[in-house]
Amino acid sequence: MTVFATARTLSIGATLLAATLTSAYAQSYPVTATQRSTAQQVAQQGIPESELAAGAPERYTVKRGDTLWGISGLYLRKPWRWPDLWGMNLGAIANPHLIYPGQVLYLVRSNGYARLSTTAPGGEPGVVRLSPHTRESSLSELALPTLPPHLIEPFLAEPLIVDAGTLQRAPRIIATTDKRVLMASGDRAYVRSSDGSPVLKQAGSPASFRVFRDAKPLKDPITAEVLGYEAKYLGLAKLVDGESVVQLPQGNGGTATQASPATVDLVKAKNEIYTGDRLLPAPPQEFINYVPHAPQADVNATVVSIYGDSAVLYASQNQVIAINRGQQDGMDIGTVLEVISTGARIVDKTTPSRDVVQLPDERNGYAMVFKVFDRVSYALITTAQRGVTVGDKLVTPTDH
Repeated sequence: MTVFATARTLSIGATLLAATLTSAYAQSYPVTATQRSTAQQVAQQGIPESELAAGAPERYTVKRGDTLWGISGLYLRKPWRWPDLWGMNLGAIANPHLIYPGQVLYLVRSNGYARLSTTAPGGEPGVVRLSPHTRESSLSELALPTLPPHLIEPFLAEPLIVDAGTLQRAPRIIATTDKRVLMASGDRAYVRSSDGSPVLKQAGSPASFRVFRDAKPLKDPITAEVLGYEAKYLGLAKLVDGESVVQLPQGNGGTATQASPATVDLVKAKNEIYTGDRLLPAPPQEFINYVPHAPQADVNATVVSIYGDSAVLYASQNQVIAINRGQQDGMDIGTVLEVISTGARIVDKTTPSRDVVQLPDERNGYAMVFKVFDRVSYALITTAQRGVTVGDKLVTPTDH
């Protein structure tokens, strides 16, 4: 549905907002049975005021750039408990993803419980105010995301866990047009297959590729077991022409068969690309709405690595970490875990005996899983009081 606004202010009640949804859009933002059940329970009486965040605003107007995580954090002590926030206003907001810029939220307190409402205490509906000039916007585009998209979208195509031989079997870059050692965005390169299956430009064959290098082992910090191999993402390439066989003239008047490599254009380079780097088909673009939730079972995970520069020892807020739990351990997209910083071992220099003591672990913040492989998952650090490093723990949030 499209909303048009001319030089006037439009007032749209919550009922009208809910009515704008098409079934296709609702399916793009699924709500699980558990989340809906939680919201329905809360809707019966609200949530205890003790669960509200300190300084929860009595009135809040949703702005462009807001996220469900951020708004939940304004009202709740645990931002991932968005079903509770949704349940506080279940009657007006049929789907928690359908909150829009301009919508006004009111905090209503009664008998020790609290709810959110889109209706002002005087009975007027929350107002959506559109700027006073001609504009056209899709409601599905206006709906708030769970987290700022720019924090996660760059990583969707990047971390890749493979087995030991995947890259060795993948097509490889063998040359560039001007014999350069380093290649970057806009350069043309030539590619040959490594497993006997030629790179062809034809219907049903990949036309876009990701470029990788160095499948390094990810080892469990506790057991030292190899959980998988992380390939370093370098960039994207587009296939121009496939591999072929050409006939070259010989001095005796005959011809000889000669292999001719495929041609690719490097459309994006995050790092320098060299000959020998490998190509893997790019997956379809993903549009995922990340729904934060506590894990269904107790989790005791460990940070395996900090994604990106291997020289980085500590990760901070909005950085990505790999953890030693994956799909086979029940991890799924949106799982929120509490980060526990491991206490250091120190020498007590205040005693003549110089005893070695173990400092206690400390709660540090939260991370949300956004990409899951069989035995490894990647998580975005959403909050952190101090640096997160390899060996730190991730557990089921307290009071989840």
